[in-house]
Amino acid sequence: MGDPALGDTELLSSAEGVVMIIGAPDSGKTTLARKLADAALQDGRTVAYIDSDLACTTVGPPTCVGLKWLRSPADMADLTQADDLRFVGSIRPDRFILQQVAGVASLVETARTEADLIVIDTSGTVSGVVGQRLKYHKAELVRPDTVWAVQRGGELEPLVGLLRRFLSANVVTVAANRGGLPMSPEERVDVRAARFAAAFPAPLQRWRVLPTVFAPSLPAGFDLVRLHRMIVGVHDRQGRCLCLGMLEYDEVLRVITSGNQGMAGLQIGSVRLDPETFRTTSVRLNELMFGLG
Repeated sequence: MGDPALGDTELLSSAEGVVMIIGAPDSGKTTLARKLADAALQDGRTVAYIDSDLACTTVGPPTCVGLKWLRSPADMADLTQADDLRFVGSIRPDRFILQQVAGVASLVETARTEADLIVIDTSGTVSGVVGQRLKYHKAELVRPDTVWAVQRGGELEPLVGLLRRFLSANVVTVAANRGGLPMSPEERVDVRAARFAAAFPAPLQRWRVLPTVFAPSLPAGFDLVRLHRMIVGVHDRQGRCLCLGMLEYDEVLRVITSGNQGMAGLQIGSVRLDPETFRTTSVRLNELMFGLG
């Protein structure tokens, strides 16, 4: 089969229900997701675009799964501002797998109420135990009608075989995008830093917070200075992530955020952010909580 992202307009237009796109980095997953969404919009359909690539996001900030509602072709011009978010708290797919899968499933359930087509763009983690577990459990929970596997040669065949063996979804293999140059690791870091910077637009607000507002709960005797510059998800009482926050400790603990309307609690992630460069350091949450890191 030729690459439908490049040439097969009829196949693109035939997509319906929930479509999940998998593939290695720089294989053309996001390009295909955009093509699918645009074809549906040209047909007058409403699209829910769900981005679950935590490290190199298209919708919303890193560390989050984001949903963008698309109701006209004009909406494709800017996908960065999410209409709904679920905080995962990590930029590494091998960590917080449960939170990542649950976040995608939650947004899919939200999208089913209104969308004619739901497009799920995923991370490039597709190989090994972690890649197979992540994609399998994500598909198991969201129940896609079709999985589009974008591959070079037969690199996805182990994962494709797994999905076909255990799930009822139609798994379609397509050729990876051969155009364009892959991003270098440093370019990915720069893109991620820019997306973090966009999540903290001026003017920022600083709110004093109590040690009792966190999930997970802080252990007795916890030294609050350990939370300095940690990324948190600002949550409402419906479990939605309103925006990102960054903690700062200077005799008192505060959260820096772009707003606080509806804020009910803060979910601690596993990323520490440099507010000058917006570059990150990964932190193991268990070590943070119990004073080992």
